Amino acid sequence: MVEIKVAKTAGFCFGVDRAVRLVYNEIQKGEKCVTLGPIIHNKQVVNDLQEKGVRIIEDVSEYESDERVIIRSHGVGQSIYDKLEQNGNKYIDATCPFVARIHKIVKDKTQEGYIILIAGDSEHPEVVGITGHGDNNCIVFKNSDELKEIFLKNSDFLEKKVAIVAQTTYNIILWEECLKALPKNNSNIIIYDTICNATSCRQEEAVELSKSSDIMIVIGGKHSSNTIKLYDVCKEHCNSTYHIENSDELFALNLTNAKKIGITAGASTPAYIIKEVQTKMTEILNNFDEDINFEEALAQSFKKIHIGERVKAYVVSVNNSEAIVDVGTKHTGYVPLSELTDDPTKTPSDILSVGDEVELIVTKINDQDGIVTLSKKKIDETLGFEQIIKAKEENSVVDGIVQNVVKGGVLASHNGVRVFIPASQTGLGKNSKLETLLKKKVEFTIIEVNEQRRRAVGSISAVLRAKREEAKSKFWETAEVGKVYKGEVKSITNYGVFVDLGGVDGMIHISELSWGRIKHPTDVVQLGDVVEVFIKELDKDTNRVSLGYKKIEDNPWEKFKAQFNVGDVIKATIVSITPFGAFAQIIEGVDGLIHISQIANRRVDNINEILSIGQEVDVKILEIDMDKKRISISMRALLEEESEAVEEVTEEAVEVTAEVDTAQAE
Repeated sequence: MVEIKVAKTAGFCFGVDRAVRLVYNEIQKGEKCVTLGPIIHNKQVVNDLQEKGVRIIEDVSEYESDERVIIRSHGVGQSIYDKLEQNGNKYIDATCPFVARIHKIVKDKTQEGYIILIAGDSEHPEVVGITGHGDNNCIVFKNSDELKEIFLKNSDFLEKKVAIVAQTTYNIILWEECLKALPKNNSNIIIYDTICNATSCRQEEAVELSKSSDIMIVIGGKHSSNTIKLYDVCKEHCNSTYHIENSDELFALNLTNAKKIGITAGASTPAYIIKEVQTKMTEILNNFDEDINFEEALAQSFKKIHIGERVKAYVVSVNNSEAIVDVGTKHTGYVPLSELTDDPTKTPSDILSVGDEVELIVTKINDQDGIVTLSKKKIDETLGFEQIIKAKEENSVVDGIVQNVVKGGVLASHNGVRVFIPASQTGLGKNSKLETLLKKKVEFTIIEVNEQRRRAVGSISAVLRAKREEAKSKFWETAEVGKVYKGEVKSITNYGVFVDLGGVDGMIHISELSWGRIKHPTDVVQLGDVVEVFIKELDKDTNRVSLGYKKIEDNPWEKFKAQFNVGDVIKATIVSITPFGAFAQIIEGVDGLIHISQIANRRVDNINEILSIGQEVDVKILEIDMDKKRISISMRALLEEESEAVEEVTEEAVEVTAEVDTAQAE
């Protein structure tokens, strides 16, 4: 028997799934849509969308006024956004959030004077889009050899600021080689690991699966970058690795003598194509088995079955109302939709596929017509309740779909068994609406079972608490000052922001949010934002975590230190006035104090008579105290210097006049 294993991470990634859903949603609304290039690198999906009226264009100029432009998950350069805005085109941005992050990095670092190096394929649409945010300041390289060549040809790069990013689907093995090829300990080089986590997981899983497989099947478009990279990493560990687009290509492959076959798929491969390949491969492999005992097969066809009997059957075909199965007898088996599921939103094809082996209960037999009616739902209910009892005994976690909101709680279906979850056990807040859980998949534990009445009570809250405690314990095992985390902003107060680090909340004090002045934390972050923070202080006894948010490289005091010295004459803008002087902004985030005695070369009683907020003045830097972050600046010093200069000119004029008078007298 051949073992076929499908990688868990195979198929659509988050970004592709989001882009495709956006297009289908627009179609359902009746919108006319065009995509800038194919929405994904998959012919089947693209063909289906074209059949539904979605046009593919290569340039914004091809757009028609009644169409909505959809920017695909690969993203585009800034010039495309500018064209769309200038033309007033309606558009939806389906750029993958991970790609959009690279756009921001490239744009920000370009503005800061960095040279941008990009690991990837220069002709891939994602890379073309990334370079379009770098103001012609980007260099693309394919591998470590090309990266070394770049530094050899541009020796001055070692002294310049360089930022390195990677295409989200870049080969993780090649990326590691590129990092090793970089000049060592160069503080001018900043490395951003921008390979998508889903890509990394998919490639890592593909490597492990290919190591243990005799044959490796990689499913995806022939032009799909991430699929090609999957093929490359699998080929390194399994010589019999094949790249196919669909199940039709299986017939050209040699699948004989294989004991283990692995299947993975690129991020732009729909789940139904993966399933078709798996089913077709099973059929092909079954046909290889020539050791069939025909006498036994004939006897099996006349085997009797009875109402209430459990049988195993194979799905022969599926339509909108039922599944037709082979039960191994002379009968044709039918499983009506009503006996497949209670979920009104599902069709038979959502539950069963051709080639599936399924256990059923016989509910009706018609020997005259050779028909037997069967039920999957009754099997599911029986097995489901057995699982419910076992879950209660083992205190294990089960999952189900919330089907209804009822008085006092919700009903979740687990394999056909309805479990009541009281409102107090849903994990929702006191004033939250239970309807938010409808049709959602939830995890829960079983806290009560009535076997006679076949009823059960579950708790989502218990699972959430356990997960949070587990995450909390894991956090404290590894947490240390300086460690960087990404977390979601859970609440905002006047004095700071609380961030969920995974089981533990940390606080960013308002003073740590920005180097500049802010009136409220919402000037910087909003609820739900995912932010990158680092641990400033830890107190395990009180479970308190203090976080830092603002980056050292953005410290305006460091920028000031690099640009200014005592004695410099500069321009500054008055930002506040106090009884003892005025504060003036030198650069954003750095203010200097003009003491009342340094405003004019005379006594000043009312500062407001001389200065006003927003006024730009010339000042001289008198003193800099970097430790205390204090700067003393003076207007008076410049006035005195000007006065001295005038006096010198006057004295020289008097001397010249005296000399002239003397000469005339003589």
